[in-house]
Amino acid sequence: MTALLSVRGLASGYGSVPVLDGLSFELDPGERIGVLGPNGGGKTTLFKALLGILPLLAGQIDSAGRFGYVPQTERSRLDYPVSALDVALMGALSRIAWWQPPGRTERRNAQTALTRVGLGDQSDEQFGELSGGQRQRVLVARALVQDGPVLLLDEPFTGVDQPSAELLDRLLDGLAAEGRGVLIATHDLEQARRWDRVLCLNRRQIAFGPPEQVLTRAVLEETYGGEIVTLPSGSGEQVGILPPHHH
Repeated sequence: MTALLSVRGLASGYGSVPVLDGLSFELDPGERIGVLGPNGGGKTTLFKALLGILPLLAGQIDSAGRFGYVPQTERSRLDYPVSALDVALMGALSRIAWWQPPGRTERRNAQTALTRVGLGDQSDEQFGELSGGQRQRVLVARALVQDGPVLLLDEPFTGVDQPSAELLDRLLDGLAAEGRGVLIATHDLEQARRWDRVLCLNRRQIAFGPPEQVLTRAVLEETYGGEIVTLPSGSGEQVGILPPHHH
């Protein structure tokens, strides 16, 4: 199986000093990889390096094509007078000339993507007036219009309601079943346990592999450090609990 994405010895950051160092992993077709780590641990830095927004200070990135990217919704401007369809259409801009407006094909693809994320009937609604979960799904639709074999999702479940979270979960499963590769930055430990592999970061690579092998107490302590709270269980054993925004 040929990997959709191969990263070897990656170091990247803002300027000449690495924020993230020593990353090596592969993403195979149909695979969902959870990127787990604390705030400031390098999850967004990794995505920006893959997208070419941040410089590669060391290492190599090989990919099978373009990336579809879903940023965090709280970083999206909500005061622009754009519709859900307008936002989804932005995914086509990298494939058409800068002076050329999106045509029927692009609009049809954007409408199809909105329908796939359950928002076909809300295409004319203002993006800023949608709920947090709906806005997240619009950004996923935009990534689908970008039509890349690899999707990068930066904490897509943060702040979304339960119906939207369940729909996103099913959508990610469907995209993987089509052979796409999905990288999902997350704080949700239980979610990460359900995906195919997990990449644990804290300014460097702590561990990478299947969740049953990677998500051990020792790895989580190295990933989150003092943020883990130790509590006694009913059986007398010590249990590690992550802070609320990490589980």
